[in-house]
Amino acid sequence: MTEKRRILISLNPKAGRRSAVRRAEELRDRLTARGYTAELLTDLDEVEEKAKVSFGAGELRALVGVGGDGTAAELTRRTPAGVPITLLPAGTANLIAKEFHLPFDPAQAAAVIDAGRTVTLDAATAGGRLFLIMLTAGIDAEIVAQVHRNREEKFRSGTGNQGHIGYRSYLGPVLRSIRRYPYPAIQVEPAETDPGTEPLSVRWAFLFNIPRYGFGAATVTGSDPQDALLDFCGFRCGGLFPSLFGIALASLGKSHRFFPGFSFRKNTGFRLTPQEADIQIPYQIDGDPVGFLPVDIQIVPNRLTLLVGEKDAAGYR
Repeated sequence: MTEKRRILISLNPKAGRRSAVRRAEELRDRLTARGYTAELLTDLDEVEEKAKVSFGAGELRALVGVGGDGTAAELTRRTPAGVPITLLPAGTANLIAKEFHLPFDPAQAAAVIDAGRTVTLDAATAGGRLFLIMLTAGIDAEIVAQVHRNREEKFRSGTGNQGHIGYRSYLGPVLRSIRRYPYPAIQVEPAETDPGTEPLSVRWAFLFNIPRYGFGAATVTGSDPQDALLDFCGFRCGGLFPSLFGIALASLGKSHRFFPGFSFRKNTGFRLTPQEADIQIPYQIDGDPVGFLPVDIQIVPNRLTLLVGEKDAAGYR
């Protein structure tokens, strides 16, 4: 990558706090001091166009997203496979950054970009929309939808923190949802089945490409973002107290895998459908609300090229 000297820094104005702007500017200045042509952009259409042109010309060293997991997914959707992407974390959960130890500090991020080590990871699609980490359907997707409605209202009105969200933003939606959510049944059908395999019925569905979730709940063990498979975890019990019990098990050393209320599968894809046709069940991908079931989910092998540090580059192909 020695001849690739152009770096595009895409700043999501709604991700993280205002300090993200200062860190993005510091990253740009540090990269410029290293001899790179670094440009800070906030318009995604401009980012997309310049990334495609620079990548096609063989000049693009990195496309840097200043934001969270939704920013990473959006940049991946908008650019061809092979574009080297990394993050300067500025979101709420920052699951990709945590999984691959992407540094918060601009000086360390500049060093990662300068080193140019990459890994190639799978992605997935839900209803044709690409995502990188996970899809969930059920009560947590309802909470995510409420949080993002509140966020958009604040961003449009200019109140609060200009639409930025943190973990406290979830408190009200969580309290409302646990009182009202009815836990409707979700039918789960794997894309590739053995003869005699029956669809699963669950109340809460999790699909992982990268085994990370906001509070560690309902994660899976042995998930590999390079194996061209999705990992499914489903909770079959409905209601507040069984759900809290399941979350507690999942959070305490992932002991939920020994509990009969959970089901696990691996496959190249899944279809999630409400068991009752007139019931709306929301789903979310990578922390962003998308819509309602039914949805078809499919793995997309080798879709993301991620710039990482030396330790994580050694651990992946």
